[in-house]
Amino acid sequence: MILFPAIDLKNGQCVRLKLGDMAQATVFNDSPGAQAKAFQDQGFEWLHVVDLDGAFAGESRNGAAVDAILAATSNPVQLGGGIRTLEHIEAWLSKGLARVILGTIAVRDPALVRQACSKFPGQIAVGIDARSGHVAVEGWAETSDLTVLDMAKRFEDAGVAAIIYTDIDRDGVLAGINWDSTLELANHVSIPVIASGGLASMDDILRMTQADAQILEGAISGRALYDGRIDPTDALTLLKKVA
Repeated sequence: MILFPAIDLKNGQCVRLKLGDMAQATVFNDSPGAQAKAFQDQGFEWLHVVDLDGAFAGESRNGAAVDAILAATSNPVQLGGGIRTLEHIEAWLSKGLARVILGTIAVRDPALVRQACSKFPGQIAVGIDARSGHVAVEGWAETSDLTVLDMAKRFEDAGVAAIIYTDIDRDGVLAGINWDSTLELANHVSIPVIASGGLASMDDILRMTQADAQILEGAISGRALYDGRIDPTDALTLLKKVA
């Protein structure tokens, strides 16, 4: 069970949004590289990075910040936000990313996801961001008619390394992971699922250790780590007991 610390990038800074609203951004660190190193020093073994500006623009916008992160940590890094072409995927992976996360393009062009999985096996994840059970795209600015499960099922045989499932209604508000919908998804697909959105306290970490949650690959934490609601040492120690 992996606890993924999150770095969300806006204008080259580490921020956290509330409910996916770019107007409600709190800056937590001016140096993404320093934050990446801090997470590694705390004992985390993966890093989850999102280019928020890129997600809205449809193209990468925080390249320098991602480069700084990759230079500062030896941990594997997964990146999402504005990655929409095979060329972009290849360019990012060539820089040393462990995997890229495809979100909007996975809705718009499922065939591209399949191409990417074939060309870069084990390095393509799909981000499913949901509002009221339906998939949101374009940096969460639009909500589609596609349900979470329908989208996940599209890629069952594609070779996707993981699904990052985010409940937008809980993101950045410390309301706790939506365990019911996350576990329902994980139990209906064979692709490993990573929970995201709302991880709030050690109660969520404890929930991750329960037997039914072991089907998950892990969970992503952002604001709760930045504001001290979760102690990294305590959380990682607890999770290692069920590893």
